[in-house]
Amino acid sequence: MFDKVLIANRGEIALRIHRACREMGIQTVAVHSTADSDAMHVRLADESVCIGPPPARDSYLNIPAILSAATIAGVDAIHPGYGFLSENARFAEAAEAHGFTFIGPSPEHIRMMGDKIVAKQTAKDLGLPLVPGSPGPVDSVEEVISLGEQIGWPVLIKAVAGGGGRGMKVVYTADGASEAFSLARNEAKAAFSNDSVYLEKYLPRPRHIEIQVLGDGKGEGVHLGERDCSLQRRHQKVLEEAPSPALNSEQRARIGELAAVAVRKLKYRGAGTMEFLFQDGEFYFIEMNTRLQVEHPITEAVTGIDLVREQIRIAAGGPLGFTQKDILISGHAIECRINAEHPETFVPCPGKVTDYHPPGGLGVRVDSGLYAGYVMPPYYDSMVAKLIVSGATRNECLMRLRRSLEEFVIGGIDTTIPLQQRIIRQQEFIDGNYDIHWLEKLVGLKK
Repeated sequence: MFDKVLIANRGEIALRIHRACREMGIQTVAVHSTADSDAMHVRLADESVCIGPPPARDSYLNIPAILSAATIAGVDAIHPGYGFLSENARFAEAAEAHGFTFIGPSPEHIRMMGDKIVAKQTAKDLGLPLVPGSPGPVDSVEEVISLGEQIGWPVLIKAVAGGGGRGMKVVYTADGASEAFSLARNEAKAAFSNDSVYLEKYLPRPRHIEIQVLGDGKGEGVHLGERDCSLQRRHQKVLEEAPSPALNSEQRARIGELAAVAVRKLKYRGAGTMEFLFQDGEFYFIEMNTRLQVEHPITEAVTGIDLVREQIRIAAGGPLGFTQKDILISGHAIECRINAEHPETFVPCPGKVTDYHPPGGLGVRVDSGLYAGYVMPPYYDSMVAKLIVSGATRNECLMRLRRSLEEFVIGGIDTTIPLQQRIIRQQEFIDGNYDIHWLEKLVGLKK
């Protein structure tokens, strides 16, 4: 097992990794920008190293600075968390080349799943169902129109190197193909330095279902059930629940086993998530995230398995600690992402936290680096907390969530707590009757 791990991230996920390490008897090294010198994970870590100024490109995305910090601190391994460099194959390769264990999948698998075209072909070869679409990148408006006529309008243009909705445009008719194609390529170029795009059939009312997987890198792998991540605004997840209220036991078992078999065939190492669209009883693979997910706590709540601990154990060469038959899904869990944003306009609201009182009680967990007096910097993602609530049934979970949101106090900055309270009061949500477009209709597509 490792003696010392460097956490190449910030905020609540850095604190989450620190806690798992400390419970395993592992020392931690926090890296931080000058804007994060007072962050909670920096205060709690055994050691900390400043790696640069506030812009992420000069600190949390600065590979030489992070590797230098790892060398100075004498760590055994690096955990990338999520975001930043977590799915950067070059970073994983560089870490290994410098003698550090990368707590994540192999660079080969990161690179494979980071290219959406390669990922789709790989998924097809592994027996996973796909959304009808182009076999590779589309290079012209004429190709978009031709494919649209073949598979039926509307279609979705997506960035090959994309994510988070950037470089993604819906085309409803041939008349809109030229503008959408140009906009998608320009967005993709600006966001990912790669203007390649591909095309998929646009599904009008799907659920977003993802399957949590773990592999030992040697051919053993399991799934830990699904999460429903359909509540999204501008392709950003807002609330997630496990298990999905949309699936029955047969559907759940079928897609879980497909994902687990794929992990075994790939000889995938560590934690990963296979994402699917689900409509009319059918699943369609869209991508695989080769990292820990923001919403991993709800899987932990219904399985009792510490995913970060498993990541560390597997990276250290340990076997999976359980078989598929050992994994039991019990109860229900929901996660609300709390952002420092105005709950109606969604304008970011960094600043000083004057009051902080998280909810508590049975089945309530809050992952956050906030504290009273903390000054939230304006340079990074606006998510400041995750409220995770679990219960024996979905109804019990909903009642506990309502109570917990009422208790949650974050003073001095605007947050999206009122939005979460609004969501869970809606009858469609209470009934579990929603799709990936439902939330945007609720909030009126406000920017």
